[in-house]
Amino acid sequence: MNTTTALTTIDTVALDVPDVTSAEQFYTAAFGVLPQLRLRQMTDAAGPSSGFRGYTLSLIVSQPSTVGSLVDSAVAAGATLVKLVQKSLWGHGGVVQAPDGAIWQVATSSKKDTGPATRQIDEVVLLLAADDVKASKRFYVDRGLAVGKSFGAYTEFDIPSSPVKLGLYSRKALAKAAGVPPEGSGSHRIAIGGGGITGDAGFTDPDGFEWVSSAA
Repeated sequence: MNTTTALTTIDTVALDVPDVTSAEQFYTAAFGVLPQLRLRQMTDAAGPSSGFRGYTLSLIVSQPSTVGSLVDSAVAAGATLVKLVQKSLWGHGGVVQAPDGAIWQVATSSKKDTGPATRQIDEVVLLLAADDVKASKRFYVDRGLAVGKSFGAYTEFDIPSSPVKLGLYSRKALAKAAGVPPEGSGSHRIAIGGGGITGDAGFTDPDGFEWVSSAA
């Protein structure tokens, strides 16, 4: 294994967007300032993209009222409501699609409010769709990540100090959880900034996701 690509953290997620200024305005109004989020001007080199892009970003919060508040502010800022905020066996959650096409889930494991709604986000989670979850899991383990949970079509990596948490899901299961059709093709329009990647030692995973140095 090349030690220059041994992952230690996931520091940033960069989204390719049609207009950086408009995207900045949307995300600030929708979710507030997200230190983990980067926005890149989309270029022709990125190629076309259609349908489900094969990933979701999740904002984990403390209580149901905060889920509702963030989903409402995202829709007011221009997002499309994909899944209504609703109660489930595991808590509360809702899904929106940003104007740039990124799919965001806002969720909490809590079933009751403990106070007024806030804008506080406790965790950012990136879920990647994998054609072969076992093969993709092995790929990331070979690059230094430890597996926290793994069952069926799902794998979650144990990266306690990471600003962004990472998981793998089968494409069909991830699309179902997001409330969108699984079909999609072309560019993912995302670049993941990893701690432990130095210089130009970035890589592309088995499912075509681009990894770069978080210092880039």
